Amino acid sequence: MSNLATLLVLSDSRLPTGGHVHSGGVEEAVSSGLVVDLATLRAYLTRRIRTSGLVTASLAAAVHRGSLPAAAGEAGDAETDARTPSPAARAASRAQGRGLVRLTRRVWPEQDWDGLGATPHLAVAAGVAGRAGGLAPDHTALSVVYTTMTGSATAAQRLLALDPGDVAAVTFALSPLCEHTAAEAAKELADLSDPLLDVLAQRHLERERPLFAS
Repeated sequence: MSNLATLLVLSDSRLPTGGHVHSGGVEEAVSSGLVVDLATLRAYLTRRIRTSGLVTASLAAAVHRGSLPAAAGEAGDAETDARTPSPAARAASRAQGRGLVRLTRRVWPEQDWDGLGATPHLAVAAGVAGRAGGLAPDHTALSVVYTTMTGSATAAQRLLALDPGDVAAVTFALSPLCEHTAAEAAKELADLSDPLLDVLAQRHLERERPLFAS
């Protein structure tokens, strides 16, 4: 498999890592009236790309380069916790990281996945997976930013019964922002958070019988 094909597979929404059951806060945003149509969805996705997408991608790129040790309890894990104020968001990150490692164990069995622990953060698992797959750090960052966008976009499509073609057009329009954000993420660790996304993540925990895990 070529490196480009690896990038495409890691960015594919069909990847069985559990991401399809996470909305990235969109379910709560829809319920709160913050996302109601294509225009507000685009605004939400833009905000998510520029904040959590940037941070997660920067952590993944740093783990990929080896500047953040990925072993359980070491810098990659600690830095991700420090940049994820919401306990609910941290739990969602670890759930998706566990799902990614479950898959990558089959794809790259020669890699030492046990060192990541039972529930690594998504950024940490993505960084190690990108390195194992022969990607460049900026491509690992791009796969993370892209899936940050598409996961929420797909959830909104389902929740609001939006036309799939219209949602795809929104994601196409945001692709330059994804590339720019990934390039920034590959340069250095990002250090910011979004209080709104943190609040939405926490409020989702109180929702009775939610459709998505986060």
